[in-house]
Amino acid sequence: MVMNNNAEERVSKFYNTVGWETEGEITEDARRWEDLREHAKEYVSQCRLRVLRHIPEDGVNILDMASGPIQYKEYLEYSKNFKKRYCVDLSSEALKQAIRKIGDHGVFLHGSFFDIHLDENFFDCAVSLHTIYHIDKNKQEEAVRKLIYVTKPGKPVIIVYSNPNTIVPLLKLPFRLLGRARTLLTKPEKKRQQEEDLSLYFHSHPIEWWKRFSDIASIKILPWRSFDSDTQKTLIPDNQIGRKMFDILFYLEDRFPDFFVKRFQYPMIILIKRNS
Repeated sequence: MVMNNNAEERVSKFYNTVGWETEGEITEDARRWEDLREHAKEYVSQCRLRVLRHIPEDGVNILDMASGPIQYKEYLEYSKNFKKRYCVDLSSEALKQAIRKIGDHGVFLHGSFFDIHLDENFFDCAVSLHTIYHIDKNKQEEAVRKLIYVTKPGKPVIIVYSNPNTIVPLLKLPFRLLGRARTLLTKPEKKRQQEEDLSLYFHSHPIEWWKRFSDIASIKILPWRSFDSDTQKTLIPDNQIGRKMFDILFYLEDRFPDFFVKRFQYPMIILIKRNS
């Protein structure tokens, strides 16, 4: 497998070593980056199912770019009305787990999305969740344009991305200061070095960046989720009060989409390819 750049190398290193290791049913990826608390489960599930609102009710082929092991049960729903789910991933371990979950329903392609040949206008839908911002910032446009290229006119490309300009750091500031003070006292230097060695490349462009695809697609941007998991765990307690806060948050995200897209963490970009 040929790596196109350092960003891909870092992603491949993490997910081909510890990323998909499991403790019970929990992967290292989920342990680091998901809110697995009891009272967050319903909200987190509802957010994942927001993608399903924009997936066609039926079709032949759906592309899952950087599918991972199809980690959560809601992800399985995305391809239930399609004949084949094409899973592309840098991690062979991820694809092994995906094969165990969907078997003959899937086509499994190991390697860089940039290197894998896919026909123009082949897919009835393409999804890419939490992937594009791990691609080198100078190659993200190429990746998105390829997703559009391989998807049929009138069909959606659905991308969950990250907004770099949010009010989230302001909300989290008091907790961050306390955390830094605690870190200075404990000085976990060795652990920090290990984390850095297996860190993922990350770069997110501003929301306005997505306008560049208006030459080939219509663009709609909606909220997917307001907070990253660490912030969510910091701000919302794992109790009945927290559950009610999640219910209200989900309602407000749907009620005021523009506000949440502009000011909070994870937008969902829906690109509908135009007829050429």
